Parts: sequence; C-alpha cells; structure tokens
Amino acid sequence: MTPSDAVTDAARAWLAQQAPLVLGVCAAQGAGKTTLCAEVKTRLEAEGWRVAVLSLDDLYLSHAARADLARRVHPLFAVRGVPGTHDVGLGLSVLDALRSGGTARLPRFDKGRDDPMPETDWPEITAPDLILFEGWCVGVPPQAEADLAAPVNALERDEDPDGIWRRAVNDALAGPYHALWSRLDRLVFLAAPDFATVLRWRTEAEHKQTGPRRMSDSEVARFVQSYERLTRHALDVLPQRADLSLRLDADRRLIATTS
Repeated sequence: MTPSDAVTDAARAWLAQQAPLVLGVCAAQGAGKTTLCAEVKTRLEAEGWRVAVLSLDDLYLSHAARADLARRVHPLFAVRGVPGTHDVGLGLSVLDALRSGGTARLPRFDKGRDDPMPETDWPEITAPDLILFEGWCVGVPPQAEADLAAPVNALERDEDPDGIWRRAVNDALAGPYHALWSRLDRLVFLAAPDFATVLRWRTEAEHKQTGPRRMSDSEVARFVQSYERLTRHALDVLPQRADLSLRLDADRRLIATTS
C-alpha cells in the first residue's frame, strides 16, 4: 500500500460519515504532500466526489508584509515558512466558506515573484465534499515555554539568541493558527524517519529546480533550519494526535500505519 492508497481509503470512509470534510495533511518538506493530495483528488473525483486542495504555502503573506514583520518583530520573519508568515484570516475565510457549502476562490502564491498571485487567477470552487488542506505544519500545536529556551540549531543560536523569533512563532501557533487548525475535521500525518532525511529530501527537490533562484546545498541547509524546530516537534507529538499517522522510510514508502 502506498501513502496515497492509505489516505484515499481513509478519506473515503470519513466522507461516508461526514461531508463536507476538511482533511488536514501534515508532512515535512519533501515528503510528497502535494503529489499525494493530487493523487487523492484524482481518485475521489473519479468516484464522483468534489474535491478542493488548499496549500498552506498559498496563504503566504506578501514580500512587503513579511518585510514589515521583519522590521517590527524579528529579521527572520522576512523568510516565508514559519507560523506568522501566513494570511491566517484568508485561510479561515476560505475554509469557512467551503465548510458551509458556499463558493470560494482558492488562493495561489507565486514563489518566483514571492508574492500572492492576482485574485483573478485564483480558481473558484463551490460546495466541495472534501477540502484537503496540506502544509508542513498543519495541525501542529505550540510548544511548552520551557522547550523554547535552548536553540535547536546554529540559525537559532546565532540569529535568534534571545528567542524572540521562536517565541513569536510559538505565540502564533497558540493564537491565530490554533483557530485555523480548529477548522480541521480530521488530520493525517506523514512521518519522516528523522530530520536528516527531511534535509536530504529538500535538497533533492532543489536539485530538480531550474532558473536563477535555485539554491545551493548550503543555502538549502540554512533555509531548512528555520523549519527544524517545528518539524522535530511534529515528529514527537503528531503521531499521537493525528487521526491517521503514516510512517515513511527514507524512500517515502509506507512502512507503518496508526489510526
């Protein structure tokens, strides 16, 4: 069985109990969230279900808005990724409209331009049965205050020595993002073997990119450090919190399932 098989089977069973259904899909960078959601969408639509896919990445704040956060709160907020760098209000409005059977445009973010695409380019969907909401930290709860004290890597040690950035990220998880996660009816977690594998996956993905914005391996390693704290936290807590937890090996094959 593949991860897509497992999620499709679970979604089918949950849809028999409740529709519309908001299904969160959480997995680290490079684990295959986007591919999995596309495969689940294709399979269920072939059975007659209406499926929408919303990515947390498509809720990123504009470059200018993050630059403002960087000035006001901490320079690391200039980099998109962590809680605090998304338009949570937009996510709430989209999910609430779709959960109520209404119509909504699905946001799209242009990573090349580092800004949201024009709203006129966002696809529109009405009354889907299933909303797949995927992202690297979807459903992740805040950490305990004591867990924030020690840096987890060189980025935190050198660029956030006073913990201002990581505490602001944690406060976002406890506040606005908690409201966003509360819209989830079910949560699926794809667990990577370890963080070293996540770094390898993300580096491999970057090697497949073309164009002038492609990062070097050292740039990827630094970039992924901003995700490390919450990725490790997710691996610790989400297997027990998710409705379906899928453990992957280093080649993204499914090796264990817990529900």
